[in-house]
Amino acid sequence: MKSNNIAKGGIFAALSLILLYLSSVLPTNRLSILVIASCIIPLCIMLTGVKNTLVVYGAVSLLSLFIIPSKLISIAYILIFGSYGFVKYYIEKLRNTPLEIVLKLLYFNLTTFIIVFIYKLVLLEIPNVNINIYLLIVIMEIAFVVYDYVLTAFISYARKNLIKKFK
Repeated sequence: MKSNNIAKGGIFAALSLILLYLSSVLPTNRLSILVIASCIIPLCIMLTGVKNTLVVYGAVSLLSLFIIPSKLISIAYILIFGSYGFVKYYIEKLRNTPLEIVLKLLYFNLTTFIIVFIYKLVLLEIPNVNINIYLLIVIMEIAFVVYDYVLTAFISYARKNLIKKFK
């Protein structure tokens, strides 16, 4: 690894941890801040490469478990928001849009199931919500597709405008 990439990785890791901390202590916009934090991984991949970004992701994931007050935020970052940048990077290399959508939704549903399982394991029960579970799943999947679109738009913007300035 080049020292330049290590320094950029440290900055990205610090910025990710700051955003995760903010999402755990601020009373509103938790999900929005998590989405912003998830934009750092694709940016790091574009600027420093996959290997360096894996180190950044590992460091942020490990440190978030110790530093971030809300463990649910840390687990959500580790399973969905942080790792999705890598998943998106490799799935979109397939260049087959229908297959990409299916694989991304499969990934989202699997990680959501794992988060719910961990939540049940820790709290022993899920609060009773008066909403149809199938409707909730559909709403979450639509939100995930919107999130994927926003992340794609950010990556496109970063390629056109930001990468030239930072390299």
